[in-house]
Amino acid sequence: MALSVSSIRRHFSAIKDPRRKHRRLHDLLDIIVIALCAVIANANTWQDVETFASKREAWLRRFLPLANGIPSHDTMERVFDRLDPVALQRALIGWLAHVSGALKLEHVAIDGKTARRSGSPAKGIGALQIVSAWAVEQEATLGQVMVAEGSNEIPAIPALLEMLDLNGALVTIDAIGTRKEIAAKIVEGGGDYILR
Repeated sequence: MALSVSSIRRHFSAIKDPRRKHRRLHDLLDIIVIALCAVIANANTWQDVETFASKREAWLRRFLPLANGIPSHDTMERVFDRLDPVALQRALIGWLAHVSGALKLEHVAIDGKTARRSGSPAKGIGALQIVSAWAVEQEATLGQVMVAEGSNEIPAIPALLEMLDLNGALVTIDAIGTRKEIAAKIVEGGGDYILR
């Protein structure tokens, strides 16, 4: 099954554990699986993640060893703060592409957004702009790419498309994505497109 721990292990095994070996009370995979399950279940803070895991410890033990029990929210936060964000994103997108392939994506909507209150005009900091891929039927984000400062969504869209398995999917993008090279990238990935 696409959501098995073995598929998570396969996709996240390249992530290096940032902790010293003698300080590792909890397996890195345990922490990652707990965080994934909790976020899917709508956890928004590390305390939410710990609460989720504590309430479902018996269920989690069915597929995780949890040799030292449930990690605290402080432990999970420290571990995720120290993980290589690029490696984590690559692993997450690879796993999501694997899951989405099993889910038979039909419609992927690509759209750019500006994160509210992410900038500070007084300090000369621009707002964070992100291009996201949304699996419409599954109601899940498949990936995100940050728009480079001083740029727009156009260069970010092909980078996002490269991360996705578009085979058989219909990709929709608003007017900014109406470029021949973007359409070619979608077709190259096995998808169809509507650029409007």
